[in-house]
Amino acid sequence: MATTLCFDFGNTRMKCAVFTDGSFLKEEVMADDSEETIRTLLDRHHPGRTILSSVINHNPGMETLLRQHTKFHRLGHQSKLPVTTPVGKPETIGADRLALVVAAVTLFPGKNNLVIGLGSAITYNYVNKYCEFIGGGISPGMEMRFKSLNAFTAKLPLVKADWNFPLAGYDTRTNILSGVILGMAKEVDGMIEAYEEKYDNFNVLLSGGDGVFFTRHLKKKIFADPYLIYKGLYAISEYNQ
Repeated sequence: MATTLCFDFGNTRMKCAVFTDGSFLKEEVMADDSEETIRTLLDRHHPGRTILSSVINHNPGMETLLRQHTKFHRLGHQSKLPVTTPVGKPETIGADRLALVVAAVTLFPGKNNLVIGLGSAITYNYVNKYCEFIGGGISPGMEMRFKSLNAFTAKLPLVKADWNFPLAGYDTRTNILSGVILGMAKEVDGMIEAYEEKYDNFNVLLSGGDGVFFTRHLKKKIFADPYLIYKGLYAISEYNQ
């Protein structure tokens, strides 16, 4: 069996997905990016190929180790992609966003797609049916909103995400939950409507672990897949062989 490891290093967590013969097998959350952790993954899964999407300053030693033992590719603006990128400064586009739009054109070829990534930040990424990544937008993610209310006020607490809250909060905690999570849902719905006014019919794809907290509050029809970024990374790994 052919195994590929797809690493996704975001601002909050380091994760790895295991693909076997082209099928997603599982996700593993990593404690760190040390060579010891990487060796453990290599010994456990024996991958032939690996790919890394990183938006942080990760341990460069892990790349050396992956190159020594696998066919390694680090996703960046110079990677071969099945999409074109916006004119301007392609080197500034986050690797995670590239993986999301590639997943969209792989899963829905010949379609317009708006891909919404829910991580430390919310990213809006529009790719048309001609595989042209037009661009999008970035706004604060859920945890960033919770933390900012706590950090930039004197008395508001740091609230933990919870899907169970009323529209009109009855205490500080539920007020924050309603404001942050319903606020995000209304933002997402509003952004989809804005794209609908400008572009033709398109699919809406949503990815990221935070979706479980507020997708039930969205009025727009979406395709939700928490592992979308991994599917894009796997497609890019194959494309660059």
